[in-house]
Parts: sequence; C-alpha cells; structure tokens
Amino acid sequence: MTDVKTLYPDRYYASYDKTAQQPTRVTGWYDTWVMSNLANVPPASDMIPVSSENWANQSSFRLPLGKGVLDGVIVDYTPPATTDLKTEATSALAGARSYVLNAYTIKNTATPEAWITYLNALEAIENGTDITSTALPQAPTS
Repeated sequence: MTDVKTLYPDRYYASYDKTAQQPTRVTGWYDTWVMSNLANVPPASDMIPVSSENWANQSSFRLPLGKGVLDGVIVDYTPPATTDLKTEATSALAGARSYVLNAYTIKNTATPEAWITYLNALEAIENGTDITSTALPQAPTS
C-alpha cells in the first residue's frame, strides 16, 4: 500500500477545475493525511497546497464560498453574476421593441420580417413557450 504522504506530500489542499477560465472557484478543501478514503480526491498535482496557518483560518481563508484560484494562487473570489435566458430575453426584447418603434413604427414604415421574427423569438423565450433555446437569437443587422 502506498503511503499517503508519497501521494500527497502536503497535508492540506484546495481543489479547483483546472480547465475552467480563471479566476475560478475553489471546489474543495482536503486534509489528505487524515482521510480514510482518498478515492475521490484529485491528484496532488491537480490541486494547490494550503499552509497549516491558512488551513486553520476558517473565518477568512478556508471558506465554503469566496475563494478562487488565479495562476496557481488562492485569491478572494466572487463568481460572475449569472442571468438566466428568460431574463436576458426580457432585456433584449425591451431594446428590440424600442429600436423597432423608433426605426419603423414612428415613421409608419413596415417592420422588416427579420425584426418580426426576432421579436417573436424573444417573446417566446420570455413567456416560456420556447423551452428549448439555450441562447438568444441573433439580432437582425438592419
């Protein structure tokens, strides 16, 4: 049986998604020398060693949220704000309606079919009848 200190020369580690764009959040904290099962622990080479001083600091360092990784260093981290597609559609629809109103309706000009299709697609996402889209449609260029 391999000694745990051979696999994990440092006792404490922070894991993160090495494939994610950085900064990225810390996904786990490990005290490898006291774990009875290391089967689900990433390899030491895929984690960042944590000093015993930082490990002991549960009030401002080793937090369940609020820490991330940037260039191999643990940093303060606030995840980017996320919006759901419906919220994005609502915002885009308001802008598109304003554009169509000013570019066509006020001038008593026919709204191009591309804009009508776009408005309908945004409305479907906003009102929930389109539940398959994963991104907003592309706005017409003219």
